[in-house]
Amino acid sequence: MQIKMENGAVAFPFSVKINSVTGKMDDYDTHIERSLSTLVSIFSDPDAAEDFLEKNGDTLAYEVYEKNIPEVNGEIRFCSSITYPGKIGNEYFMTKGHFHSRLDTAEIYYCIRGNGCILMEKKDGNPILENMYPGRVVYVPGYYAHRSINIGDEPLISLPAYPGDAGHDYKSIEDNGFRHIVVEKNGKPALLENPRYGRMGK
Repeated sequence: MQIKMENGAVAFPFSVKINSVTGKMDDYDTHIERSLSTLVSIFSDPDAAEDFLEKNGDTLAYEVYEKNIPEVNGEIRFCSSITYPGKIGNEYFMTKGHFHSRLDTAEIYYCIRGNGCILMEKKDGNPILENMYPGRVVYVPGYYAHRSINIGDEPLISLPAYPGDAGHDYKSIEDNGFRHIVVEKNGKPALLENPRYGRMGK
């Protein structure tokens, strides 16, 4: 089903189903796949990421299914987000992360399956880490960069929802990264300073 629009807005209600095991959305409009080879630079140890690729080949790190809801004020965009399990060295697989283009816009993440966390940081670098598990909702206020991190051994599936005109600023993260990273330490996730912060794109 294509969303019918009238004057830039959704004209009719609609519904979709998200598979709680795979995370796939039925009747989606857009499907985004991010393989590890395209994400090497976001890890704190890109050499370890290259070694992983050489030994294991490319692998799917995360994917997103979404409907083409208008990117305008008054609409709510949502998607199904699936982050797969794995580690580069001791750093967990994660999404690229982003600020919103409209910095003051918020977002929620409803966890459907898996075990993970949402890392949130303002531009001053103060980090907040919230756990994700089935039934848990994480609220991301405006002005916070955020990313999903899979700390478990099965896909981390969530339903993010955000204002239609929020937009995504990936470039700030591509250039600078997050000030903090989440790694496995003594069998548990730990929050550490990112040794490559400010030079991720170099």
